[in-house]
Amino acid sequence: MIICRTKNALTHALKALRSENSIGFVPTMGALHEGHLGLVKLAKQHSDCVVVSVFVNPTQFAPHEDFDSYPRDLEGDAAKLKSAGASVVYFPEESDIYPNGKMITIKAGEAAQGLEADFRPTHFDGVTTVVHTLFSQVQPDIAVFGEKDFQQLQVIKEMCARENLDVKIIGAPIARDKFGLALSSRNAYLSSEEIEIARMLNQVVYKAAFDLKNGVSEDIALSEAEAALKTCGFDKIDYVRQWNGRVLAAAYLGKTRLIDNAEIA
Repeated sequence: MIICRTKNALTHALKALRSENSIGFVPTMGALHEGHLGLVKLAKQHSDCVVVSVFVNPTQFAPHEDFDSYPRDLEGDAAKLKSAGASVVYFPEESDIYPNGKMITIKAGEAAQGLEADFRPTHFDGVTTVVHTLFSQVQPDIAVFGEKDFQQLQVIKEMCARENLDVKIIGAPIARDKFGLALSSRNAYLSSEEIEIARMLNQVVYKAAFDLKNGVSEDIALSEAEAALKTCGFDKIDYVRQWNGRVLAAAYLGKTRLIDNAEIA
């Protein structure tokens, strides 16, 4: 496995690999867990070599969010990625992504309206900007993103179509613990008591999706889901909504914001 810490090192490494291999790409913010490693394994099924980037992107955090405290473990991440079979790991500096502190913002499109954008209005512009930059540096044939961030997945697909990027975007099913909690780097913030409450999120979302599939009205199914989250002990609920054939939810335990979704099928 090749570790690249600069854009130039990445370019040099990929020049040799690309001549005879297809390139898969998994962009991450690090603090890797089994869900991320599953993305790497899925990328390996669709490409010859997999590049994984680890970059905590400041432009997708609002000033009041957890950029400074977001978990970072580059050494541990590299070891996990080597075991998962990644070919190249890219640890860019901020100057590699935003030279001289400047950037050209790639605006998110219609898929970024509502849901997350209602509560994190600058988030998706930060995502599309950094992903567009990373795509230009890695030039992958395919890229894999998790379905836990379902709206983000649609935003990226939309960006690729609009910008005519020749990258196939593959969505990976949500990785969960044995109790159904969606794996997330932010789960590290939760106490043992909060973990027990967090595991109720997917149960509530799945029930809402089941109810909608079976003819319960949207108002009733979603209002019951929101009430259930409050009863479970969630401190604040940003939304429980139906969108693009799924029920999506975002809720807080203390200062930790969790998201999840379930297909209505």
